[in-house]
This record gives sequence, C-alpha cells and structure tokens, in this order.
Amino acid sequence: MPPAPPDLSGITIGTEAEPIKVLFVPSVDVDFMIAGGELIEQSLNEATGLFFDVSVPTSYAATIEEMCASPTDTVAFIPAMGYALANQLCGVIPGLASERYGWNVYWTMFIVARDSDFQTLADLDGASWAYPDATSTSGYLYPQALYDDLGITVGETIEAGGHPQVVRAVYNGEADFGTAYFSAPLLPEGSWTVDMDPDVPAELVPDCGLDADGKLYCGGFRVLDARAAISAEAPDVVQKVRILGLSPEIPNDTMSFSPDFPEVLQQMLIDAVTAYVGTEACAETLCNEKFYDWTGVGPIFDENFDGIRIMMEAQGISLENIGN
Repeated sequence: MPPAPPDLSGITIGTEAEPIKVLFVPSVDVDFMIAGGELIEQSLNEATGLFFDVSVPTSYAATIEEMCASPTDTVAFIPAMGYALANQLCGVIPGLASERYGWNVYWTMFIVARDSDFQTLADLDGASWAYPDATSTSGYLYPQALYDDLGITVGETIEAGGHPQVVRAVYNGEADFGTAYFSAPLLPEGSWTVDMDPDVPAELVPDCGLDADGKLYCGGFRVLDARAAISAEAPDVVQKVRILGLSPEIPNDTMSFSPDFPEVLQQMLIDAVTAYVGTEACAETLCNEKFYDWTGVGPIFDENFDGIRIMMEAQGISLENIGN
C-alpha cells in the first residue's frame, strides 16, 4: 500500500500564485545556471506537484539577504560560510549537503601561472589576488585565515565574480594568483588522497585537453577543480595554470531552507532533490561540472558548521563587514 500523501492543509506556498523561491549562489557559469535552473524547476514540479521560481542572485550576500527577507518560502543552495552567516542572521535551516565523487568536503586551491616563480604560499606576500566574492567560503574565508596564520599581506585585490572568473584572471595574467574551489581529481587507478599532489603529474600536463564529451583529461587523470569550468574556452588551462597549494578541508555546500519554511515541504524537497541527483536530467543541470557538479547528497546538521563559525569569529566576519 503506497504511503499517504503529505498533509498540505493550511500551506499556501508552492502554488502558481505563490511559488517557492529557489536560489542558487552565482559561483560558476551564471548563464548556464540560469538555463539549468529552468530545467530544475520543471523537474521539481514534476516530482512534487509544487510550483517554483528559480533565480540566481547577483552575489552570495544577496542570496543570504533574500532568504532572510522571505522567511516562509525560500530554498537556497549555499556554501558552508553562506549557511553559517544566514543561520546567524535569521535562523536558516540546513537540509542537505552535497557530495562530489564520494567526497563530502572540498578545499581552496591557490592557483598561479604555470611559468611563475611562486613555490610556496609564503611567496604570495605582496602579490595581486583574484577571488570570487567576499562571501565565498573557499574563495575568500579560508584564504584569509591562511594569510593571517602565515603573516601574508596580499597586494592588489580583484573581486572576479565567480570561480571560473578567478581561473580566467590567472590564465589571462590579470592577477598573480587566485583562490577557487578544488574538488579531488579522478585517477586512472585508485583514488586521490589528501597526502598526494593536488595538481596533474608533470609528465601528463602536455597531454591535457578535452575529450569527446567535453571533459578535461590529462591522460587518464580527470580534472574536477575550477580550472575545468573554463576548459571549453581554454582547453590549455592546465598547461597555463597550476596549483600552488590547498587549504584545510571545508564542508560541502548545502541546500538550506528559510527559517519558517514548512517542515512538511522541507521533507518533500529533500526527498525530491535526493532522487533527482544522479539522474540524466541532473547531469545536464545541478550535477554538471559547469553548475555545482553534485554526484550525491547526504544529511547535514547545524553543528557541522561549528568549525566555520570559529574561523569567522576569529576574523570578526559578519555579513555587514565581509570583504572589508
């Protein structure tokens, strides 16, 4: 006997007249995200019978502010720091955490021109820095913490607007170095581990390029970090841009709910997104490397972000002063 449908009596959101707002932070290719968002909207409607309005706000901060301004009807896909800020600001609730190829964490990568003289993170003192957005967990918060620990004072700063734009800035020589997300690569044999070099082995670099499906490979080594996001326009990105180092691990991004979002709808959306991830439809949208590159989802709890909060408190970071 199939389970009884959820009781939606008294709930007015999710109708054509009052659709649920779904927000995606603009961390990757915004045009691709907007087009993909429309397909996600259709898939969620088919799975739940509810109606949605998907959008990509102009910044991380705008996403957080919109969640708090619309406390009863908003879902957002936000990174760890964004969640911690939104929870502090108005009590946003965690729903799911992403997984990428079996990893529920990721890292900041520090990237430089392959022919540059930088050898260690300490060498970045005084260098010009491109970062995605001042509310980016991997692109801004973690690098700032490492600069403080290492006594690094960066030179000119460039807010690039997203992770692909950071890679592009380093590729084009517009910044000495950049910070963007690093996801573990896929190896021809075995699995990458944190004690391994994060970059492509030197002997494979000349062979890097796109395969027939548009994936960035170097021999049998598949690149999944932010460099892959510009590989269609710059297939020689690995030959031009190398990884100098990584940060400590960071909790993956989340699907979170505005503070008064109805619990019954929370579970409906958790179930729908869990089923959606891994489908062919998701491979063209949320699971695509030009979008968020999710390959799975898992539970997440507020206490999982305590490490992020400690780091934010140590640096005096809040939504009002971030980036200052």
